[in-house]
Amino acid sequence: MKIVFTCHYSFDPNAGAAGVTWRLGEAYRKAGHEVEYYSFDDVPQSLRRLKVALFPEFVAHYLLRSHQRHSIDVIDASTGDAWLWGFALQRFQRKRPLLVARCHGLEHLEHLEYLEESRRGNLKLSWKYPLYRGSIRLWEAGTSMRCADLALFLNRRDRAFAIDHLGVPRDRAHVIANGIPDALLNLPLEPTPSESEPIRIAQVSSYIIRKGIQYGSPALNAILHRHPTVELSLLGTERPAEEVYADFDPSLHSRIKVVPYYENAQLPMLLKGHHIKVLPTIAEGFGVALLEAMACGLAPVTTDAPGPSEIVQNGKTGLIVPCRDRTQFEQAIERLLSDRPFLDRLRQNAHAHAQRFSWSKLSHSTLALYQSVPSTRQC
Repeated sequence: MKIVFTCHYSFDPNAGAAGVTWRLGEAYRKAGHEVEYYSFDDVPQSLRRLKVALFPEFVAHYLLRSHQRHSIDVIDASTGDAWLWGFALQRFQRKRPLLVARCHGLEHLEHLEYLEESRRGNLKLSWKYPLYRGSIRLWEAGTSMRCADLALFLNRRDRAFAIDHLGVPRDRAHVIANGIPDALLNLPLEPTPSESEPIRIAQVSSYIIRKGIQYGSPALNAILHRHPTVELSLLGTERPAEEVYADFDPSLHSRIKVVPYYENAQLPMLLKGHHIKVLPTIAEGFGVALLEAMACGLAPVTTDAPGPSEIVQNGKTGLIVPCRDRTQFEQAIERLLSDRPFLDRLRQNAHAHAQRFSWSKLSHSTLALYQSVPSTRQC
């Protein structure tokens, strides 16, 4: 099959949705399929400022040309990317490709969380936000899912919302997880430190409001103050170290390590010697970094956001607390610091659970979904 992926991000294999897209595509290539990618990097440099708003138009133009040159079998598009193709152009194709809308995290739920953060005074939304991101963009994403032959979600809550509120047909909506690289599978599990040895905590995520830093960082400040041997690493912040350090007491900086950017292959080494992974997120479609840390032997403390609550079993493979509850987030970390046997049990269970998420296995499941759906539907 010829499969085209679209992704409304710069195509960095080490980052979020783009990295997930690239790894799935590479798994398809290993299985003998032809794969192409289309991303922000393919938009003309002169129009980069308008790339978000104009990307669906560029996608439609690219798909028309590519399909004419060499028939496409599957278009696997991030939600919103192919709404124009699905809504208007695909009906004119004599042999049209299977159209898949892939949700990396439902923007409509993320939008609601942003509005709540704005109401709480933690986030100042730009005057431009309701002109596109909070309106047109949401319509584009919903339209792309309604017009698709398959709408793929990373968690059940996103799927349910899309069916109940966006009109996505139930029989076209499916939940399928992300995977982790083979290099992170079957890593040896380091022993949990004894009571007299230090514990290291890692937060692996961009340092932004959506990841809950306004709740997590105060809790981590308090933990570090109470436990003078605990160390903290903030990895993949995508923000300069000095901006991250500014949210922590200067007296704690010597025990805090900030790594703004890393290549995915470096993660096992960066997490070596760490034992707890924290993710205080308020909106998360999946949480692949959470799963990668579990594969490296870290016990997660996270929130009941849609994605993490699909990955983590509370009390068995990690701890889950309510979103925006700084007190319970802090207490959960404290529990693991004070109960080493419990921490050890969670680490072992988390490590074992993560082994199920290989890209080769998940790619076979996704290909089976492609092949199970007739590509004759119209929007």
